[in-house]
Amino acid sequence: MRKERLVDSNTRIAVTGGGGFLGSHVMESLARAGHRNAVAIRSRDYDLVHEDGVARMLAEVKPRAIVHLAAVVGGIGANRVHPGSFFYQNLLMGSLLMEHARRAGVERFLNVGTICSYPKFTPVPFREEDLWNGYPEETNAPYGLAKKMLLVQSAAYRQEYGFDSSSVLLVNLYGPRDNFDPASSHVIPALLRRCMEAVERGDREIEVWGTGNATREFLYVEDAAEAIAIALSRLDGSDPINIGSGREISIRELVELIARLCGFTGTLRWDASKPDGQPRRCLEVSKSAERLGWRSHTAFEEGLARTIEWYRAARVKSGASA
Repeated sequence: MRKERLVDSNTRIAVTGGGGFLGSHVMESLARAGHRNAVAIRSRDYDLVHEDGVARMLAEVKPRAIVHLAAVVGGIGANRVHPGSFFYQNLLMGSLLMEHARRAGVERFLNVGTICSYPKFTPVPFREEDLWNGYPEETNAPYGLAKKMLLVQSAAYRQEYGFDSSSVLLVNLYGPRDNFDPASSHVIPALLRRCMEAVERGDREIEVWGTGNATREFLYVEDAAEAIAIALSRLDGSDPINIGSGREISIRELVELIARLCGFTGTLRWDASKPDGQPRRCLEVSKSAERLGWRSHTAFEEGLARTIEWYRAARVKSGASA
């Protein structure tokens, strides 16, 4: 664990993706931790996929620290349709940003990675030591590998240049302000939307992809944001650490829970011709407790209830088109 020396309350921090789902919560978490000089970097202002956009951002914002959250992401469907663009954009954003940050004299870089980088058949719970023991699950491998290359870059830059970069690996997130677009959303917002719309229409059946046998781990977004704010100041070295709840749930159990919380009482029909994705996902999270002094604290059903409450309010505000 590092001493909190480089990132203090006055440090100018650039948070890429700071206007997005996770980013907006990270901005709030940094503010709660006393950081008064954090700046949200949005794609409409700076295109980080291109070198000139990265260089201009660094010249104009002049950060001393960077939290790299920006990513092109989506569920299984989006990953299957856009593997090339997901790979290219995520790789370029992270790699260009780290290189230009080094050149500009940025003193601290925190890369926020993904457990999609783990091998498809990683022993459960996922331990950081198993990260390189196989190829990721095929449906999201391009995305996972693009983010994984930033771990290599981080370690290489520390070795050659003494560049102070660290990485955390996030499990699947959920919570208020998530992406509920059916074309690109992840499993929880996609299911919440479908269950709510089914209740509103009076549908008696919902079709769900896969067998329901795959398992996933989920982390409430405010807990994740808190961990990231702590890691920015405290995480030393380039070896990545897992950030998650350490609790596993089957997709079948998840769907049944969301249906109950949304008030859907009809039939759940499983389409086994559709992919399950990685068979199991659950993290070993002892290193985050040891090195950050952090553990998740929001119970899963409580977090789901908060997310449902937020989404219902958002649908009302937008005329049920959120």
